[in-house]
Amino acid sequence: MRHCIPHRFFPLACLLTCLLALLLAGPAQAASLEQIVTGLDDRSYDRKEQVIGEIAASGDERSIDLLKRLLAGDLYFREADGRLVIRGARGEQGYAVTDALTGDALEPAGRRDLDKVSVNNRLRSVIRGALAGLNLNDPQVAVRYEAVQEMMRSLDEESVALLRQYRAQEQSRKVQEAMDQALAMANLADTDIEVQLAAVQTLTGSLNPEVRARLTQLRDTEADDPQARRIAAAAQEALAAIESRLQFYRLVETVFFGLSLGSVLLLAAIGLAITFGVMGVINMAHGELLMIGAYTTYVVQLLMPEAIGLSILVAVPAAFLVAGLFGVAIERGVIRFLYGRPLETLLAT
Repeated sequence: MRHCIPHRFFPLACLLTCLLALLLAGPAQAASLEQIVTGLDDRSYDRKEQVIGEIAASGDERSIDLLKRLLAGDLYFREADGRLVIRGARGEQGYAVTDALTGDALEPAGRRDLDKVSVNNRLRSVIRGALAGLNLNDPQVAVRYEAVQEMMRSLDEESVALLRQYRAQEQSRKVQEAMDQALAMANLADTDIEVQLAAVQTLTGSLNPEVRARLTQLRDTEADDPQARRIAAAAQEALAAIESRLQFYRLVETVFFGLSLGSVLLLAAIGLAITFGVMGVINMAHGELLMIGAYTTYVVQLLMPEAIGLSILVAVPAAFLVAGLFGVAIERGVIRFLYGRPLETLLAT
């Protein structure tokens, strides 16, 4: 005898079946970056745009470097196994190849062995926006500040929207001011004159080259419109404030350089006076000895490129030692025969 589920219980049976399937399947896991990047091999730019968004949203620490490589056009798929790689310089055996996700060096490959991940201008804009979003969310203040400065060089609707979104949650005063300046730069193109004037006021005193260039463009705009003249006048005042600030910093820079150079000359003069007072020798080779010490420091740092911090601790004592040895050599070879004759030592050294 056949047993069937009564018609009135059929919806309930379906619901129980779906719940049982979900329980057996377990929680769904987000796709890994290794799985996501396979979509970059698709010929459709719409699909690649979707993949770029998935890479940015993956939360993987390798996402930023991967997107930078994609923007630079360095990513390729290896035909043999479909592996995403970075193509380097060409050698005798072919192009240097590195795994894009692990950084492992792979066997060199020929031109036909690699299929480039192509991007167009629209995708480049999407990548820049994704990178900006990732950098604006970085825990380091310096990274966020540099991201705002980079966005200021090429503002568009997407970057402005990102700046407004992250401005509300930004805690660093330095980054906040940079964001305000970037948004003010965008507001200079607004049709409302009051918004433009407020933007010019915000940019007053900024030392950013992009700001100065944009304000100069507004100041030099020739128009009979009274509103345009008001904006040009405001831009002129802002540029005057910027120039005044620049002059102050130039003065500080000149004073600093003057003190630095004066201290070096003072040390050289003290050395000459001490040498003449103790030994009766006028040493005119002190400049060369200073250069020998400086060059020794430079060479030591070249010999230790992977440990710049440690190289300073080695280079400074080495500079004193080498300069001292040259001084001993000069004294033993020349000066010892000219003691008591300052003019001869001056000419000899």
